[in-house]
Amino acid sequence: MAFHFSAVLASVDLVSSTSDQRPPEPVDDGRQQDTLGRLGDHGVLPVVEVDTVEAAKRLLDALTAGGLPTAEITLRTAAGVEAIGALRTSHPDALIGAGTVRSVGDAQRVIDAGAQFVVSAVTDPDVIALCHTAGVLVVPGACTPNELAAAGRAGASVVKFFPAEAMGGTGFLEALAGPFPDVRFLPSGGVSPSNVAAYLRLPQVVACGASWMVRRELMAAQRFDRIEELAREAVALVAEVRAGG
Repeated sequence: MAFHFSAVLASVDLVSSTSDQRPPEPVDDGRQQDTLGRLGDHGVLPVVEVDTVEAAKRLLDALTAGGLPTAEITLRTAAGVEAIGALRTSHPDALIGAGTVRSVGDAQRVIDAGAQFVVSAVTDPDVIALCHTAGVLVVPGACTPNELAAAGRAGASVVKFFPAEAMGGTGFLEALAGPFPDVRFLPSGGVSPSNVAAYLRLPQVVACGASWMVRRELMAAQRFDRIEELAREAVALVAEVRAGG
């Protein structure tokens, strides 16, 4: 499918002219901004599928040893919610969030488990409201002007740009960011060592969701040594970009 930046901007104008709703003031006790700052410091967010709690612990040990003590534990497996709670206990200094959150019920379960942030592929105003009330950073999914406008009306200030590469990569993201200067982005989907630097150089990008260092085959083979190496390489990539490289 082809995407045209002129059409993007035209639809933004339409959204602006047809909506006079003001976004609600976000409820924030400081935790949300602290979490966002920590995500930005890491620059790369491993997006993880785990089958057991023990595997999740070994994975986070490897990521931490590689200098990347953070993970988005997706709800694509039955172990997801339990793993979040276990990691919050076993690795209290790490930054642990939930991904693939698709409903208010999902959001409540991961918040109860201790998730420090909630990521979704869609924009659900009820999920955003629940997270704000709980003081938990929420990153709803948005990849079109209408979706960005809806996320903003619901009170979101950072969104997951997904699927990033399939939607047009950095060029499309720059076109979206122009009319939405107050929105921060977490690109995810197709981000790799070969293109992560291009995303991180965009001032609107807070961090990138990444799965290359936590691929299912590495987990299945228990290659936690390789996961540690890849995490260390990702940290070096982020440092190089931040240093102006």
